[in-house]
Amino acid sequence: MCNCAAIIPKVFLQSVMLISIQLMGNIRVAVIEDQLQTRQMLSILINGNEGFECVAAFDSAENAITNLPQLNINVALMDIHMPGGMTGIECVRTLKSVCPSVEFIMCTSLEDSDNIYNALQAGATGYITKSTPPEKILEAITDAHNGGSPMSSQIARKVIGYFFTAKPPRENAELEKLSVREQEILHYLSKGYRYKEIATMLFVSVETVRKHIHNIYEKLQVNSRTDALNKVFAGK
Repeated sequence: MCNCAAIIPKVFLQSVMLISIQLMGNIRVAVIEDQLQTRQMLSILINGNEGFECVAAFDSAENAITNLPQLNINVALMDIHMPGGMTGIECVRTLKSVCPSVEFIMCTSLEDSDNIYNALQAGATGYITKSTPPEKILEAITDAHNGGSPMSSQIARKVIGYFFTAKPPRENAELEKLSVREQEILHYLSKGYRYKEIATMLFVSVETVRKHIHNIYEKLQVNSRTDALNKVFAGK
């Protein structure tokens, strides 16, 4: 009888063993959350369960952008409302281009359709609320790591509702002149929001919104909100 094990190259066996070890490794998670208590609770939850490891916890988007690319992260839990000038959505957009293999799950108290859509558009693969039970958070991390798109049930319903009712602007050369942030602000302008309301939703100052709108008018060569909307949405 042939001794199959004897003719299998040792290099092949070593490769199989290495792959098996990698497959059995923990899911490496990073937490980006400005609230200390929530950050600590998520870290304890992740480290306290077999198969998971909280590699790092950051208190701001800026810290995450500086340090996360140097770490071997599989999944990142990201809050939206962050201190400083950058939101969690902007952080995901920046990090996704640098770390395309990392799966980002928004973990936030914000449940409005615009934040959900903007987060997914920025590169997030999941969106759960902070009220999600601990075991469901772990399930979401596992799901995202395995290629899924975990969402809280109420979030999933809003996503379906958004795409059912949304009428995206006509793609044209005028819209392509604007940055992603400028397009977001133009979107809010189209819904009738005031500068202060836009600033609140984007977690920036009113003056920052004014500067973005000034740039929009300059790029589109218009002088008013109505003219800008007509030029982009109506193609005038």
